[in-house]
Order: sequence, then C-alpha cells, then structure tokens
Amino acid sequence: MNTTTTATPWPAASVLDGAYKKASWHLIPFIFICYFFNYLDRVNVGFAKLEMLDALHLSNTVYGLGAGIFFIGYVLSGVPSNLILHKIGARRWIATMMVAWGGLSACMLFVHDPASFYVLRFFTGVAEAGFFPGMVLYFTHWFPAQKRGQVMALFMSAIPISGLVGGPLSGWMLQHFSAGQAGMAGWQWLFLLQGLPTVVLGVAVYFYLNDGIAQAKWLSADEKAAMQAALAGDEQQRQANSDAGQTFSSVVRNGNVWMLGVIYFCIQMGVYAINFWLPSIIKSLGYQSAVTVGWLSAIPYLCAAFFMVWAGRSADQRRERRLHVSLPMLMGLTGLMMAANFSSNPVIVIAGLSMATMGALAALAMFWSLPAAFLGSAAAAGGLALINSLGQIAGFVSPFLVGWIKDATQSTDTALYILSSVLLLGAILVLRVPAKLVNR
Repeated sequence: MNTTTTATPWPAASVLDGAYKKASWHLIPFIFICYFFNYLDRVNVGFAKLEMLDALHLSNTVYGLGAGIFFIGYVLSGVPSNLILHKIGARRWIATMMVAWGGLSACMLFVHDPASFYVLRFFTGVAEAGFFPGMVLYFTHWFPAQKRGQVMALFMSAIPISGLVGGPLSGWMLQHFSAGQAGMAGWQWLFLLQGLPTVVLGVAVYFYLNDGIAQAKWLSADEKAAMQAALAGDEQQRQANSDAGQTFSSVVRNGNVWMLGVIYFCIQMGVYAINFWLPSIIKSLGYQSAVTVGWLSAIPYLCAAFFMVWAGRSADQRRERRLHVSLPMLMGLTGLMMAANFSSNPVIVIAGLSMATMGALAALAMFWSLPAAFLGSAAAAGGLALINSLGQIAGFVSPFLVGWIKDATQSTDTALYILSSVLLLGAILVLRVPAKLVNR
C-alpha cells in the first residue's frame, strides 16, 4: 500500500501576494489602533503616578504593588480567556474584553486609597488577559509562519507608538487639567480620557473584524483559496516539526513551552520596568514639568518603533528567529547598564534608556515567532496563552521590585543591574531553543 503523504500545494505567488496585501491593510491598522489603546490603558498609571501618589499619600512600594497586581488577574485569566476566544470566535470575545477593560480603566479615576487601587488594577487585568494572546492566535488564522515576523512587528509597534504619543499626551493632560476642572484632578482626567476610546473601539471590533478567512467578504474566492492553502501547508510543517502535541495537556508537559515561558518572563522584566518607571527615571534627572517628562519619554519609544519594524523585516527575509530575539535582549541589557552607570548624566541616561527600549521591545515582538512556528493550530490557543501568562508574571515582579528598591535605596540603579542580569539569562536560553523548530 502506498502511504506517501502528499504535501499541500503552495498557491500561485501573485494571487497569494495580493491576498496578503489586502489582509494586511484590512487587519493590521485597525488591530494596531486597538493594541495602541490596550497598551496605553495598561501603562498610563506610570504617568498618573507623577501626581496620584502625592494626592493620595501612597508610597512607591504601594504603587509598585498596585501596578503589578494587575498581572495577577491577567495571569489567572489568560489561558481560560484564550480558550473562550478559540471557542466562540475573535470578533465577539475581543469586543467584550475591550468594552470591559476600557470601562474599568476609566473607573481608575475613583481610586482613593491603596485597597481601591489594588481592586481596580486586579479586575482590569482579568478583563484584558485574553487580548494579546488572542491577537497572536488570530494572526495564525491569516498568515503562515514566514509572514508573521513582520506582521507581529507592525502590530506590536503599537507599544512604542503608545509611548511616543502617550507620553506627551499624558504629560499635557496632567498639566492642562491640573487646575481640577469639574472637581477632578489631572490624573483622574487622564484615566477617563484614555479609557473611554477603548470602549468605543470594542463596539467597532464587533462590526469590523472577521473570525477567519472564510468570513472575509473583502477577499475574492481565489484569494481565500490561496490563503487557506498556504495555511494548510504551514500547518503541515508545524505538525511535522512540533513535539508539543495537539492537546493542551500535552502542551503543559512540553519542556520547550515552559522554557519559552521563562524566556518571555525575562523579556517582560525589562519591558515593564521601562513602561512603568521611565517617566519617574526621567523626572529624577531634574525635569519637573510633566510636559517635558512626556516629550523626553517619547524619545526611547520613537527609536524602538523604527527598530522593531526593521527587525521584523530582517527576521522574515533571513528566515532566522533566535538571533533576532537574543541580540535585541543584549541591546536591552547594555542600555540598562548605561542608564545605571551614568545616572547623573541626562544625555547618557536617555541614550541608554533608548537602547534598552529598542532592544526589549524588539525582542518582545520577535519572540512570538518562536512558539507560533511550532505549536499546531489545535495546541496554539492554550499554548500561546500559557506562555503569555508565564511571561506576564514579570508584570507583577518587575514594578514591585523596582518600587521596593527605590524606597529602600532612593535610587533605581540596583534594580537596573538586576534587570540586566535577567535579560542576559533570557538571551542565553533563547539560543537553547532548537533552531529546526523555529527558523522558518
């Protein structure tokens, strides 16, 4: 008996290229805007801190714990949220999540003591948990592995753009509303005005997104067939290379999945230290104006936005994934060391923070090409959410660690040294991921 398996034929390049251009223009700009507000809602507490701590008489330790407790809810809800998305479809579940976390983020204006701060941050994390891993899973329903490096870089460039736009915007909001219009302080207006757009976008998601290629009326029949054939071929390759199995229980038992979770934790330790403490580090250089702090904090994010897109294009062109994660992590390490060793020199500190932001955010975007390259579609929903949840533990550890060290030593230098060591560990672990699993 002939048992030879015939590989799924790759469709005509011209039809496929046209389909990918359509899909990219239809999906990525809109999802980019959603992720922009997702990240803005997540980290605007770093700017609100400039006023909120004094107004509510909170310590840096309380702030660090409150910033981090968001991720306890996030980690607990990540896997079940992504499994729900896989079951009912991206359109309905992402819309529900965005309306919920946008409303909760706006409700941060009602914080009046540590307990209310902790509770709202926790439930915002619960509401938001499935969005990012859900988007990573969603892209696997549209683009094969060799396209996802650039797609993820474009999508995740919303992180530095949120810092680039959000920094000056948040600084302006704090200053403009400092007089206490309508009985609310500047930091309260900040939460309200940056949370409500997410609610509106959540409603728009329900009407705009398609759950998959088959539902996309803006693609022709030939384009749909070409994209589906390409995904089928990609799935065959993933299953041939994968040792993760096709069930969530088999994913949990897979050592590579847990190692990727540790690597993602190391990357996020650097990312969240930058996101939550960048305004405070810049303010400690002697800049007291919230607007000035906002504009200076935009510099690292501007550099990172360009670098992320370049790194994604380079990774796809070279079909190389591991070095495109590990080398940016080493950049992040070098930048944090510069900021710690020359903490009295504003130019070097901002240059170091720029290098650290470029490296950490590029590594963050490039990382997702690793698990998505070998987790089969049946295992991807739970596997991607598990890896994301493991990494997001850093969202609790990192801001709390920096806040505790800041209170204890009146400096963030020691924390930056520790975070540099964690990035070095992650860079070493990346090179232990088998190249045959991910270099496609």
